[in-house]
Amino acid sequence: MARNVRLGFHERVEMERLFHVSDQAEIKRFEPRVSPSENPFAGDDKVVWAIGERLLHNYLFPRDCPRVTFYAGAQTTESDVARFWQVSTAKYIVAIESSWVPQMLAERLYCYEFASETFEKAGEVARYYLSREAVEPIAVTVYSDLFLELARRGVEVRILPSLWPLRDAVVDSSVHFSIIRMRNAQPREILGVYRVWFLRIISIFVV
Repeated sequence: MARNVRLGFHERVEMERLFHVSDQAEIKRFEPRVSPSENPFAGDDKVVWAIGERLLHNYLFPRDCPRVTFYAGAQTTESDVARFWQVSTAKYIVAIESSWVPQMLAERLYCYEFASETFEKAGEVARYYLSREAVEPIAVTVYSDLFLELARRGVEVRILPSLWPLRDAVVDSSVHFSIIRMRNAQPREILGVYRVWFLRIISIFVV
């Protein structure tokens, strides 16, 4: 299906399908609103958010699930590819905390598709799109098995006790990344306490 494009305050929208993922069913109309989190792309403007199809997988997770997502770009170094991919053949990788696995298994998500006419691209790496006008979805797909859908899309999901070491490494690298909902991740100081207790337990058995 052909889609019209228009000039916006960021960039012209490419021929990419646009989506909005929600845990709410039967949304008939999306009204512009201020983003609950600080985002440099929208600021304090009221907008409807959408994600391009290429990185839709980044949002096939529970809304509040902290995650680190990344992929290799044109400027990504060979050493970073070897470091982060090792023997993996996946193009896209998403890491979550192990504590979120039960919610992943139980979650049902509704993927609403939008026509692109009112949208403007707001981020090349993250593939965000914004509309200052209300939007009515043109289709909706229900996902009840998130791990299965991610596997179908060829996305590697890494399940880690903590995201912080990976988050720090990715930020200080040449890969393209998105850090989502890290405010919900386990605090660093709590992880440090667990590490101390773990080392104490190990030392008891070693002795």
